[in-house]
Amino acid sequence: MIIAVAGGKGGCGKTTVAVNLALSLASEKKVLIADCDVEEPNVHLLIRHKLLREKVVSVFTPKFDMEKCTLCGICADFCQYHAIVKVLDKLLFFQELCHGCEGCRYVCPKNAIVKGERVIGVVRECVSEDDALRLVYGVLNVGEPRASPLIEAVRRSCSGDVDVVVIDAPPGTACPVIASIKDVDHVLLVTEPTPMGFYDLKLIVDVARRLGLSFSVVVNKAGLGDVKVYEYCEKERIPIVLEIPYDRGISELYSRGIPIVKAIPNWRERFVKCYECICEMM
Repeated sequence: MIIAVAGGKGGCGKTTVAVNLALSLASEKKVLIADCDVEEPNVHLLIRHKLLREKVVSVFTPKFDMEKCTLCGICADFCQYHAIVKVLDKLLFFQELCHGCEGCRYVCPKNAIVKGERVIGVVRECVSEDDALRLVYGVLNVGEPRASPLIEAVRRSCSGDVDVVVIDAPPGTACPVIASIKDVDHVLLVTEPTPMGFYDLKLIVDVARRLGLSFSVVVNKAGLGDVKVYEYCEKERIPIVLEIPYDRGISELYSRGIPIVKAIPNWRERFVKCYECICEMM
């Protein structure tokens, strides 16, 4: 089973839920946790681990042979992202706009575009110090505008003999989130009972519905006093499978890099129950 943990708002508790869920299940199942927030990965800060291997990830970038090029402009016309522009007797290439589809190379009638590669980051495959679970995460190069190819590489690494894959998705509702949660079995949508949390919950619910995914809600920082999240979930018939209270002690644990289930063992049962609720929905 593949469970993604997402939520429109940054800082709403996605990593807290993902890490504690993975650790809670690891005693009984073969678990892999994947950090797809490749711009700011932090799962590895909460799970003591050993690095097994590191893979460099590259994407296609066009190389132009100007001796063959006739400046016909077909490649520029084909590129929907305007990464190639023909200006008078020159071709301009904007690397940050290129999506690496290789279409320009295929449509060039003179074979003047050859395949090049550009490194965008790395994928690190690890195992926890106690060998209880596997960890995979990506690190995007600084300044790299597109996270999705690296996220897809992280997800390709989530293979092997595993019972449950837990994906920690990036914040928001844009392309990196889509790449992280598409084709999963279930999405846990983490929110908080605040106006901003409520607003972003509605956005990510819309994304999950458009993708046809099974989903449920986790309310973090429960007890702040705003009931709109609960009213919305009741109205939309969205199950709330877990609540994490607004508690200073839990916040202090996170700030020290200590998962809740490591410090407060009875929380393990709550996360296992959350998993059981998900299984019942499938």
